[in-house]
Amino acid sequence: MFFQIIAAGRSTYLKKNGKKELKISLSQNTIDDVIILNGSSVIIEDLSNSDLIVKPNDYYMIISKISTEIEITYSEDVFNHEIVFNPYKFENSEKVNYKPEEIKHIFDIPEGYIETLPKWYSFKFTYPSYNLIFVRPELGISIQSHNLRNEYWEIIEGEPIIINGNDVHYFVKNGSKFEIPIGTLHSVINPNQDKFVVLKERWDGKFDEDDITREFNPNNYK
Repeated sequence: MFFQIIAAGRSTYLKKNGKKELKISLSQNTIDDVIILNGSSVIIEDLSNSDLIVKPNDYYMIISKISTEIEITYSEDVFNHEIVFNPYKFENSEKVNYKPEEIKHIFDIPEGYIETLPKWYSFKFTYPSYNLIFVRPELGISIQSHNLRNEYWEIIEGEPIIINGNDVHYFVKNGSKFEIPIGTLHSVINPNQDKFVVLKERWDGKFDEDDITREFNPNNYK
């Protein structure tokens, strides 16, 4: 057996399993307090033992939702498994928000945007009917939901990992589209080392930047 402890509100890395089936065990008092990414599934509630069995070569991640640490037991040595995404890679780095000119230097940005939202891990140009979002390499946005709007995403470039409700989509092809209903957990992860993920976001309902519930927010992204 192999053991790992994750601190309150944190997660393991997103990893790729090896050639053997992997069995994961959690203490009974924390089994309802995690989000599990297992292959193409996101398990948010009613976790069963079968949800903790990872098939060979599938991806997996465990996210804590509670204010105490969680001990994880693995049937195999996971510490040499391929790391696909480390949410904490830049945790201790200087956080400097992007400037519009930096993004424009890399990409041909359409004219007509009416607002920008600069962050150190992403940048958003807002147009009257859509947002153009750029996600920095090896980073992602929080796993979040909205109460007032549906969102519609189109992947422009970067082949990201998309979480949408109970599904995970890995290395999504450019041109792929996703519908994200009100109240649905979603996220975009950029697994690339040297290129941005770019997506176009449309919506219906009321768009409000404060209309956001973050279920998992590594590094306290704002």
